[in-house]
Amino acid sequence: MKLRNMLTLLLVACAIQALACTSAIVSGRLTANGRPLMWKNRDTNDMNNRVKRIDAHDGCYAFVGLFDARDRNDTAVWMGYNEKGFAIMNTASYNLKCDTVPEKNMDREGVLMKLALEKCATVADFEQLLNTQPKPLGVEANFGVIDAQGCGAYFETCNFSYTKYDLNDAPNGILMRTNFSMSGRTDKGMGYVRYESEKTLLAPHVARCDFTPAVFTEELSRSFYHSLLGHDFTHDTSMTWLVDQDFIPRRISTATTVVEGVVPGESPLLTTMWIGLGYPPCADVMPVWLWDGGVPIALQGQGVENHAPQCDVVNARKDSVFSITRGNGKHYLNLSKLYNAQGTGYCQVLTARNMKAYEAGYAELAKRRAQYSRLKAKPKKRRKK
Repeated sequence: MKLRNMLTLLLVACAIQALACTSAIVSGRLTANGRPLMWKNRDTNDMNNRVKRIDAHDGCYAFVGLFDARDRNDTAVWMGYNEKGFAIMNTASYNLKCDTVPEKNMDREGVLMKLALEKCATVADFEQLLNTQPKPLGVEANFGVIDAQGCGAYFETCNFSYTKYDLNDAPNGILMRTNFSMSGRTDKGMGYVRYESEKTLLAPHVARCDFTPAVFTEELSRSFYHSLLGHDFTHDTSMTWLVDQDFIPRRISTATTVVEGVVPGESPLLTTMWIGLGYPPCADVMPVWLWDGGVPIALQGQGVENHAPQCDVVNARKDSVFSITRGNGKHYLNLSKLYNAQGTGYCQVLTARNMKAYEAGYAELAKRRAQYSRLKAKPKKRRKK
């Protein structure tokens, strides 16, 4: 009864949901195949996301990125990677800004990330970009980056400065961020409960060094563990309705995305972006690659509204999870639609399907890896003198 009362009281805090995200960067020494991972569970009021490949042009690298459907001019990227194997993401921070730059000149994180994908090949390149861009930058964010050399870092960045946290310096090989910055004002910002939940859920994988992309898309992005309450509602069949507050997947979560990098010496084109577009607990996971045909049609913007068909499918599933539309109903989720004793919940059905998608994706990667290896090993013909 006490637990239910606490959940009810949390509804007061639901009146305003800040834009947020939960993220992590994992060293290759903690992963099952030695390749680094970068994950972002995206939270935003833009419910319709899409994926697009941008071709190389005018000295800019080709890249694939996550865009808002309404952004028809592709001005802002919210996660992606380029042909050099450089990948970037962000989480909003709410405890860094200490200047008088007006709000109308802020929120340029997506614009900066697009520029980084166009121009940066390494983590060092991104740091140089931050140093040389005109100030103020118009950002307040934790930027996560990895590259094809196995480097990774978070850059806690505001208008005039940044603090770098290098993955090589992380004693346990992992860095995590939600919506506060370690270098920011103490106890300000948001996402502290989600941060503690993330640490708890990932601790067994850190100990076993068995990280895979599925750890994030099938576990964290579908988990209803609440660190402050000390309770995991994920498989609690005694609960039907939950208040949507401080879980990793939120009503405003619109994608779960993992960039899986390469080991040094591999072709950067083998970098993979595994994405569940739409509300993560209801999402199908698909691989995205830079080669021709590497972006599934279902993830691309289409039609008058520029929606990705797959995002529309997932949003329809989400509507049955958040089915109460009157009053404060939008803050309540029907857990039985995701997990139930019959095993028919969206999470239960989709996780099994997604594991098959991973299996097929890795089979395709194995073929491509063999192909690139043969091309690399093929002797060059000598010119006749």
